[in-house]
Amino acid sequence: MNASVPKQFLLLANKPVLMHTLQNLHVAAPDAPIILVLPADQREYWSALCSAHHFSILHQVVAGGETRFHSVKNGLALATGDYVAVHDGVRPLVSKETIDRVFEAAYQHGAAVPAISPNDSVRILNGKASVAVERANVALVQTPQCFRLALIKKAFEQEYRKEFTDCASVLEADGVAVSTVNGNEENIKITRPQDLILADWYIKNPCLRKHHED
Repeated sequence: MNASVPKQFLLLANKPVLMHTLQNLHVAAPDAPIILVLPADQREYWSALCSAHHFSILHQVVAGGETRFHSVKNGLALATGDYVAVHDGVRPLVSKETIDRVFEAAYQHGAAVPAISPNDSVRILNGKASVAVERANVALVQTPQCFRLALIKKAFEQEYRKEFTDCASVLEADGVAVSTVNGNEENIKITRPQDLILADWYIKNPCLRKHHED
């Protein structure tokens, strides 16, 4: 992001990206407890931001780990209930409809992730060569990913492997199938400066966001 602060704390529509994310989760599931995983050295800074922006959505903060895998495992240790959703802090535009869909699918199948179809042609790279694949058979996976809590906690008892790029890959390595539901195109992961510009545009044009979901 070429920024002096972590991307989850960058301002989007006058408040940090992470606050938009937590607000969307809270609106979709107001009674669900929120566990926020942050690097230990960012917790004081986050607390100051919450005070400065009068951010009052209740959440519990736990220290992250060496990798995404270890950070999620730390968060899961505090999770209770029958189901849990794991979401990227830098996906501030997930829709309530997407959250509802992924929970409903998890209730039925035990594990579910939101995904969208790619708009571009897709190729598999193999050294200097590449092979075209039918893009109808490819999905771009988003979060939140929702699971029966007992299933995902058991899966995270495995040793970390570098191919664990998300929670679904951890669960599948434990022999559990994961279903997919439609995500929303605006549910982008803030990774590059242009992503922040696009997210700001979506926030300022909510009618167009709703049109895409329809």
